[in-house]
Amino acid sequence: MSSALGGLSVLDVSNTLTGTQITQLLADFGADVIHVEPPGGSDLRKQPAWPFWGRGKRSIVLDLKDPDDAAVARSIAGSCDVLVETWRPGVADRLGLGYAELAKVNPRLVYASVTGFGRDNRWSGMRGYEPVVMAKIGGLDAFSSLSSREGPSFVTSPYCSFSAAQLAVHGILAALVERESSGLGDRVETTLVQGILAHDCWNWLIRTIVARYPDAFAAAPPADPGALVPNSPLFFRLMVGLSSDGRWLQFSQTTDRLWQAYLRAAGLEWTQDDDVLKNGPTDEDPKVRVAFWETAINAVREKTYEEWTKAFEEEPDVWAEIFRNGTELLHHPQIVHNRATVVIDDPLVGPVLQPGPLVQMSSTPAELGRPAPAIDQHGGAIRAEQDSKGATAAPETPARPAGDGSKPPPLAGVTVIELGTFYAAPFGATILADLGARVIKIEQVEGDPMRHIMPFPEAGGAKVLQGKESVAVDMASDEGRRIVLELVRRADIVLQTFRAGVAERHGYTASDLLAVNPDLVYLNAPGYGVDGPCGHRPAFAPTIGAGSGLAYRTVGGPDNVPRGPDLTLEEVKRNSIRLSAAAMGVGHADGFSALGVASALLLGLLAKKRGAPGQSMMTSMLSTMAHTLSEDMVEYENRPALPTPGIDMYGLSARYRLYRASDGWVFLAAPSDREWRACVQALDLADTLDEDELAVVLEERFATRSAEEWERELGTHDVTCAAVVTGPIEEVVMLSGGMGKELGIVTDTSNPVLGDYLRLLPLVRYERLGGVAGPAPLCGAQTDAVLAELGYDAEEIVRLREEHVLG
Repeated sequence: MSSALGGLSVLDVSNTLTGTQITQLLADFGADVIHVEPPGGSDLRKQPAWPFWGRGKRSIVLDLKDPDDAAVARSIAGSCDVLVETWRPGVADRLGLGYAELAKVNPRLVYASVTGFGRDNRWSGMRGYEPVVMAKIGGLDAFSSLSSREGPSFVTSPYCSFSAAQLAVHGILAALVERESSGLGDRVETTLVQGILAHDCWNWLIRTIVARYPDAFAAAPPADPGALVPNSPLFFRLMVGLSSDGRWLQFSQTTDRLWQAYLRAAGLEWTQDDDVLKNGPTDEDPKVRVAFWETAINAVREKTYEEWTKAFEEEPDVWAEIFRNGTELLHHPQIVHNRATVVIDDPLVGPVLQPGPLVQMSSTPAELGRPAPAIDQHGGAIRAEQDSKGATAAPETPARPAGDGSKPPPLAGVTVIELGTFYAAPFGATILADLGARVIKIEQVEGDPMRHIMPFPEAGGAKVLQGKESVAVDMASDEGRRIVLELVRRADIVLQTFRAGVAERHGYTASDLLAVNPDLVYLNAPGYGVDGPCGHRPAFAPTIGAGSGLAYRTVGGPDNVPRGPDLTLEEVKRNSIRLSAAAMGVGHADGFSALGVASALLLGLLAKKRGAPGQSMMTSMLSTMAHTLSEDMVEYENRPALPTPGIDMYGLSARYRLYRASDGWVFLAAPSDREWRACVQALDLADTLDEDELAVVLEERFATRSAEEWERELGTHDVTCAAVVTGPIEEVVMLSGGMGKELGIVTDTSNPVLGDYLRLLPLVRYERLGGVAGPAPLCGAQTDAVLAELGYDAEEIVRLREEHVLG
C-alpha cells in the first residue's frame, strides 16, 4: 500500500468547518473525497483557510433540491465507502440521502452524521453553530472571566467543531476496521456537545466528590478572578508570568521534580525554609497563597525573556512557552524541526504555507500536493463516472451476522499497549477502549501521576483510565522489560508518550519494538517531538495552549491582553488569571491532542487491516494544535484577516453575537442571508440599518423579554436564538442539569475509591455496532491476571513483587 486510505471513496455533502476537517484528514491519507457544493460554491471558500481545508479533494456542484442533481448524489453514495453529512436531523432524509435509504443500495457504506445535539431531543431542531451549543451547555458562561464586562463571553476557538470532527473520524475509521471482517458498513453519529465533553479531565468528578462530602470539600476555580486569589496548587505549578521585557510566559512544572527545578531556576528555593511561605501554594490562608503568588510573579519579572531561555538551558526540567498568535505556530522551532508544514501552490492565491498531515507515517504516508479544487472542477468527470457505472450490477448484500442481539464493538480483538502518563495521549487510547479495544496500560509502580494530581485519590486519573487494564511494572528493570516486550509481541498497537530520550534509554523505540513484532503499529505521541530543540521539554495543556496560539485566540487576540513591562502587579495578576483560563479552561490542548492521538492510532490500525506492514508513526501536541487552529494556520500573499470579537467579546457581527435579555443573555445566530431574512421578518426590522445601528436596535429589543421567551419565539420562525445557560459545563451536562441523560450520553460506573458515579458513554454511536463503557482500574489491578496470561505462575509473581519489579 502506498497510502493508508488509498482506494477508498468519500462523499462529503457537508459545508461546515466540522465536515470539511473530517474529509480533509481522509483526503490527506489517500481517500478520493468528492465534495458536493451548492450552486455558487461552498461558503467555506470565503474563508482564508480554504486552500488548507480543500486540498486533495474533488469538487462537484449539485443542487440537492433538484431531482436530477439529487439523483447524481445518490448514485455516488450508492458505491462510495464513506458519506459525511452535518445537516440538522431530518434534512438528509428529505433530500433522499438518509442512511436507511442508502444502506439498502450500499450495505458497505459508512455513513457519518455530526449534529449539534443529536437526533431526538428538545434541542435537536437548533442549528448546530458552535456558540449555540456552547450557550446551551454553559460554555459561554464559563468564559465570563475573559472580558472586563459582566456576563458570558464569545470565543472563536473551535472547541466543539474540531473535537466533533475528530470524534467522527474515530467512528469512521473504526467502522472501516470492522468492515474488513464483516463486509458491512454502519451509521456513525456524534455531536458537538460530545466533542467539548472530551476535554474535561476531572472537573465533573471533583464536583461529584464535593456534592458527596460537602463538609470536607468546596468547589472553586483554580483562581478567583474577582478577589485575585489562587485556590489550587496546580495554578502555581502552571503559572503565567510576565518577563521584565514584557513577554507573557506559561510555565510547566506539574510534578514535584519539575517544581523543585523551577524554584531553583527562579531563585525561590529560600521560600521552602520561610516560616510563612514554605507551604504557600497549599496553605489554607488565602493571604499566604497571594503572598507566594506575588513573590513568584516578581521573580519572573526579574529576568528578560532571553535570560529565562538561558535558565531553561541550565535547568532542562524547567520550561515556559511564550504566548504565540496567528500563524506564529507554523514557525515554531519544533514544528520546523519536525517538518510539520508543507507549501502547496494554489492556482488562485499562489504558494500556501500550511500544516502538514496530522500524523506522520513511515509505511503509508500522507499524499499531499494537490491544491483545493476550483468550483465544480471535477463535475463533468464525476458525472461521467456515474454514467459509466449505470450498467453495472448492484453489489450483493452481505448477510447480517446472527447473534443474541447484542451489538459488538468495532475494535473487538484489538490489543493496545500504552506507555505514557497524564492525559494528552493516554486519553486517545481510552477512546479506543470505548470502541472495544483491549488497552493494557503499563504503569509505573507508584502509579500514573495523573492519579494524584487532584486532592482526592483517583479523581484526577479516573476518566483517562476508564476501560483499561493496569499492569504496574518497573519498565526500566530487566525483568520489567521482558514483561513489556512479551506484551508487545502479542499486541496490535503501541502508544508511547515519553519525552525525547526516554524510549532510547530504556529500549522502547519503534525500531526496538518492531524488531519484536514486525506487524506492530507504533505511535510516538509526545508534546513536542522525539528529538529536536524542544523534544526533551515538559509539555502540559497550558504550555501547548500558549505556544500554539490557542490562548490568544480564545481571549480575543493579543490586543486584548496588555503586555508591556510597566504593568502594575494587580494588572499582571488579573491578566495572568485570564490567560490561564484561556490556555487551560473549558477546552485545552490536552483534549485536542488526545483526540488527534485516537485518530492517528485508528489510521494506523486501518492501514494494517488493509495490508500495510508494521510502521512507526508520530503526532505531537503542537502538530495537532496546528490542525485545531486551522482557520489561522495558512500563510499566503494578501491573505484576508480573520474577524475577532473585540475587547467586549460579544461576537463577530450584529447577526452573530450575544445580547442581554431581561433576565440573562441570548446568542443570536443568523449568519446566512436566508436565516437573516427570517430574523428580519420575525423581529420586524428595517433592512436599511448599518452594522452599528442594527446592534443598537437589537440590544434594545432583546432587553425587553426573557432569554427563554426569545428562544421560543424566534424558534417558531426557524431563527436560531439560544438562551445562555449558566455553567459550568460539567454541572449542566453531567450532574444536576440532567442534559447528559436526556441526550443519552452518560451511564453509571463505579470505582473502589470513588464509588458510584456518572461517566460518559462512548463518544460516537453506531446503529449496528456498539461500544464499551468500562470502569477505571486501580494501579496494578490487572497485573497478576495479565502476567498469568504470559505464563508466569503465582510464585514468580510473588518474587517479582518482592523485588519491586511489580507494583
